[in-house]
Amino acid sequence: MLANEIMELCIEKDASDVHFAVGSPPVLRLDGSMQRLEEFGDLTSQDTNELVKSITPDKYLKQLKKRGSSDFGYEHKDGNRFRVAIFKQQKHAGMVMRLIPNKIFSFEDLGLPDIMKELCTYPRGIVLVTGPTGSGKTTTLAAFIDYINKNYKKHIITIEDPIEFKHPHKKSLITQRELGVDVLSFSDGIRAGLRMDPDVMLVGEMRDRETIGAAITAAETGHLVFATLHTNSAAQTVNRIIDTFPQEEQAQVRSQLSITLTAVISQNLLPLKEGSGRTAAFEIMVATPVIRNLIREKKEQNIPSAIQTGGNLGMQTLDQHISELYKQGKISFEEAVAKAQDAEELKKKIQ
Repeated sequence: MLANEIMELCIEKDASDVHFAVGSPPVLRLDGSMQRLEEFGDLTSQDTNELVKSITPDKYLKQLKKRGSSDFGYEHKDGNRFRVAIFKQQKHAGMVMRLIPNKIFSFEDLGLPDIMKELCTYPRGIVLVTGPTGSGKTTTLAAFIDYINKNYKKHIITIEDPIEFKHPHKKSLITQRELGVDVLSFSDGIRAGLRMDPDVMLVGEMRDRETIGAAITAAETGHLVFATLHTNSAAQTVNRIIDTFPQEEQAQVRSQLSITLTAVISQNLLPLKEGSGRTAAFEIMVATPVIRNLIREKKEQNIPSAIQTGGNLGMQTLDQHISELYKQGKISFEEAVAKAQDAEELKKKIQ
């Protein structure tokens, strides 16, 4: 009963997450800030145990007991879904539920420029959406998949943990596979997917060397691959991928990445200056011959300069977009500076 009541409140208030922990009332994350629901009182160990058991299938309760944590997708009513993480902390059960929007947003809804539509027409390559946890990466990836689904006759395979947005078949055929249910790992899912006649693949997260290697292979063999990474810029993304591999393999991976990388979209969410809600700021890097050469020649530190001068190709740095959002009156000076990659430089620009 309590779980359902809190989920209804989360949906009503358009919160992004709900937290359940012993010694605290339930907590909503609203526009990036934590809001305690004091009216429900502090939860006891029995409360959190019952909350977890009330919505968790037996399979995941066994994983919780064995591993100390698990995660899964939960279908509420009226098409509302949650991504649920259950875990042990100080011998008590805890739970975090992330609300998945029941609407797939378009590029226009998200404020993404037209270059994003162009990326969907590429026959092969890797498009990476990066940013911190909770920055809307999954929502942006869903927009890419939905755009292709609506406009092109393709076979799209997604490998997710768990499945968040459910895509109906439109012009494309969609095959959605979930870790722990349909497939053992992201890397296994990619390798198996290559035998399923795909045109487009979505990889929920490039977590490890095996997944990154499989994604690069998929792009090399003529597939368009979308994936996420927890990095904050295009240059950092390139470094993270290469550093995942042992020293003796890095030269080859660098060469492969310089050929297969198509674009990196790094994003962050900033609270609006007035009213509730948040807006996204994007860094957009498209792999031009200049950028491919910088990757090949180990000059990633020059990628931000190449992005700055590539505005005519649809590129922009995160700070350029943050500056624009500030000038439009959408975000405060404090938020602009807090989320900037080079705070001092941004201050000079907007003052």
